[in-house]
Amino acid sequence: MDLKTFKLLHPVKYYKDYLENNIRPDGRELEELRPLAISFDVIKSADGSAIVKVGNTTVVCGIKAELATPNALAPRHGFLVPNVDLSPVSSPSYRPGPPCDEAQVYSQSVADAISNARCIDLQQLCISPGKLVWCLYCDLVCLDHDGCVLDAAIIALVAAFHTVKLPTIQYNSDTEETEADTSRLLPLTVDCVPVTTSFVMVAGRLIADPTTEEEKLASTTLTVTVSDGKMSFFNQSGGDPMDSRTLKKCTDSAIKRERSVKKMIQTMQRKSSS
Repeated sequence: MDLKTFKLLHPVKYYKDYLENNIRPDGRELEELRPLAISFDVIKSADGSAIVKVGNTTVVCGIKAELATPNALAPRHGFLVPNVDLSPVSSPSYRPGPPCDEAQVYSQSVADAISNARCIDLQQLCISPGKLVWCLYCDLVCLDHDGCVLDAAIIALVAAFHTVKLPTIQYNSDTEETEADTSRLLPLTVDCVPVTTSFVMVAGRLIADPTTEEEKLASTTLTVTVSDGKMSFFNQSGGDPMDSRTLKKCTDSAIKRERSVKKMIQTMQRKSSS
């Protein structure tokens, strides 16, 4: 039996043989993360945009700002609406049409991670309390799915936040007329850089930054979001128990990645402003 057939018929055994030697089929060590690349302002028609590659996984984020009426219960707060789209070109698993359940779960997870980290103060999106606010529609499109879409999506969104510039709005409360001054663009204030790192358990071994193949074989999935060196969001699905030593190992790895991503974004900001 050739290796390709063996992998197809016995995927868990195939991976287990590698994992017992503390290596994966792609050559990475169990806790090794894939290379990460970020680019700013990739969509010129958007109010903010970025593209992120984590290994082969690619997610592009475009942010569009629109004026809206605030919620009566939060008259001084604007809106942040992330939406993840798993494009049919990203994987043969997805079809054109309405968002699949997986995409909806990703959208909610992105919203929760950003909200829990308090990345954006929604009050800065207020133009006139109780009357007019900004609504930021954040479209996140997965162009290539090779695992850890949530990780790439959150990094892409936070990177795109750093490129958002909103026009100054003059609002007449009597006539409810608005006038936009595009010559005076105001940057969005980003209070922190939340970064998510995913882990899975395969054949009883903990793996960081899994590929699509590894995600399919996982008995448990763990995502850790770190902001300013502290865990701000945590999610686990699956039946494997995680002891304190394993959780600390995941958190330490996530903290290192957060520092790296933060440094990358700060460097790109300096280059774009110079």
